[in-house]
Amino acid sequence: MQSRLKIIDIGHSGYSLDRAISELEYNVNLCLENGNFRAIKIIHGHGTGALRKEVREWCNYNEGRFQSIVYGEDYDLFDKNSVEMRADCGSPYDNDLGMKNSAVTYIWLR
Repeated sequence: MQSRLKIIDIGHSGYSLDRAISELEYNVNLCLENGNFRAIKIIHGHGTGALRKEVREWCNYNEGRFQSIVYGEDYDLFDKNSVEMRADCGSPYDNDLGMKNSAVTYIWLR
């Protein structure tokens, strides 16, 4: 089974905050429209924490569009949403599983 987890890296792109959030919005809309992916892994990086804060605020503001939002630090086999989201995506290999990585955020799409 092909992985249905899309990975976008806006943390290492050199984008401004506004441009990074625009890229996030574009990719989420694309995934929702085409239905090829069930979840999105957003790499926002550590940095100053400003992009992580913006991404998570955007996700929380738009949470009604999603099945769930999973923060990287919660992404492990003991988190119900993480387990169900991974199963829905075909259980892809992900080196961040169980690593408590606050540099990523996952969106589980409806």
